[in-house]
Amino acid sequence: MTTLPRPAATLSADEARRIALKAQGFLGAPDRRSGVRGVLRHLGAVQLDTISVLARSHELIPYARLGRVGRRTVEAAYWQDAHAFEYWSHAACILPIEEWPHFAFRRRAYRDRPHWSHDLPEGAYDQVIKQLRDEGPLTATELGGAKKTSEWWDWSGTKVAVERALMYGEVVCVERRGWKRVYDLAERAVPGELLHDELDDAECLRRLVRLAGQSLGVGTRADIADYHRLKGEQVDAVIADSGLVPVEVEGWGKPAWADPAALAAPPRGRHRTTLLSPFDSLIWDRARTERIFGFTHRLEAYVPKPKRVHGYYAMPVLAGGRLVGRVDPAREAGGILVARQVTLDGPKAIPAVAEALIEAASWVDCMTVRVERVDAPELREPLLKEVTRALIIALR
Repeated sequence: MTTLPRPAATLSADEARRIALKAQGFLGAPDRRSGVRGVLRHLGAVQLDTISVLARSHELIPYARLGRVGRRTVEAAYWQDAHAFEYWSHAACILPIEEWPHFAFRRRAYRDRPHWSHDLPEGAYDQVIKQLRDEGPLTATELGGAKKTSEWWDWSGTKVAVERALMYGEVVCVERRGWKRVYDLAERAVPGELLHDELDDAECLRRLVRLAGQSLGVGTRADIADYHRLKGEQVDAVIADSGLVPVEVEGWGKPAWADPAALAAPPRGRHRTTLLSPFDSLIWDRARTERIFGFTHRLEAYVPKPKRVHGYYAMPVLAGGRLVGRVDPAREAGGILVARQVTLDGPKAIPAVAEALIEAASWVDCMTVRVERVDAPELREPLLKEVTRALIIALR
């Protein structure tokens, strides 16, 4: 059995919550000088997802922290000048380019265990590499076709080959164009000083565990493992040498580790009020979200409509360092942001939800907000009045 080290500090549940908010960029003045790239480096990973309601999730992540940053600015910050690459981390994520060497352990694992549900036609892999060398960067369609039929899972041999090359690290996704991956050779897309697999697994894992701890502020073994989807035993093998320190958190009931810099600088400053993407790293892990915020978070986009409780794309509302409600949004022609369904944590949540709705509407160029259903019907009129008041202030 592993002997756990003595905690370096004991934190209250409230202190741990504030540390987590600070680490995720929601407490204190945002670093606007470093902008979207700074958010990406600070978080270490920004998850991608196909769903677009207000905007795609990778756009919502910097918006939630910086406010109304231009959507074109977001895309340019990720993809221009080889500042980022897409790879498998927590899920499909945009990652800072400087972390390329630290995913060598995962690239090696894919090469050593080539278990695939799609057959690779003979010669297809070499043909894709040759075509990218001669013509790249290219999408799968430009390489010869992404699918054999209209079914999403029925990949063409070309798509199988280029995705396998992506896993192995011979090919890189350098941007998304109309939501299609754009592939290029790693030798061309990754800066020369970073283009290597020289780091052993232990060094890669130490780095990712340390980054996860810094991005979380404080977390349990499971929290830290989940951030980049590591195995628990991988975390155990390196956490003592990661630079994180053991702590005890009131009410958590499990050992935890913290970023020593977060412990040295008590989190202070202004709280952000915003809608959160369901794929925001603040709320990635359901158990952690319940432990820190007392809030049950579940994406219902893939739940049959009759069984949905909070809506297709319910976005948690963050205010005052708490999760105070949910909004299931939609956009309609004529510049209308529709709150299809709103869940409020009591009347006190009304001003924050109204503020979050108005700012989100402005960001996506909507001039009007329409509230449809509120879980507590008696709160619908007060919410409508507050939304109207906030909209008048915003238009002045």
